[in-house]
Amino acid sequence: MSFVTSSDGTRIGYDRQGDGTPVILVGGAFQYRAIDHRTTEIAAQLAVHHTVVHYDRRGRGDSGDALFMTECVGVPAEVVAGFRQTPKWAELASVAHTLAYDLTLLTGTVSGDPLPTDRWADVTAPTLVIDGGASPPQMASAANALAHVLPNAQRDTIPGQQHDVAPDLVVPVLTKFYGA
Repeated sequence: MSFVTSSDGTRIGYDRQGDGTPVILVGGAFQYRAIDHRTTEIAAQLAVHHTVVHYDRRGRGDSGDALFMTECVGVPAEVVAGFRQTPKWAELASVAHTLAYDLTLLTGTVSGDPLPTDRWADVTAPTLVIDGGASPPQMASAANALAHVLPNAQRDTIPGQQHDVAPDLVVPVLTKFYGA
């Protein structure tokens, strides 16, 4: 494990493995390296051809948070009550305060309205937008909408998979996209 310090003084923990074209893996809403075994497996498989960086987002796992928030704005009480009944409650609670960042990033993108094209106009890097074919329909709609507004996007669906696609199925798609 390594650390880097952001410009605001936040210490960010990350793992780096492999050698080749760099790939940065970003865990999902409740994920950090210690509990995100799926992304850790993806990192290991991609590291055969790439330099892979898998990091803990602000306030999660080994990353600090100079902008620490004490509550997650916008998460309904009934959702939290449901989470409290899960075996993973302690892990989920440990990152709940960071969900405000996710909500800020997603503002204006989850209402079903067309995405603002100017928001992603400067993203010129080739981008692969993937969903699982067995995910709820709104996931495919969101992926299609994002691929539509990104200037250099490619779109793919992995059949039979939910939102958390199996590493053995997503790695070949990523490897093909990265050209390894």
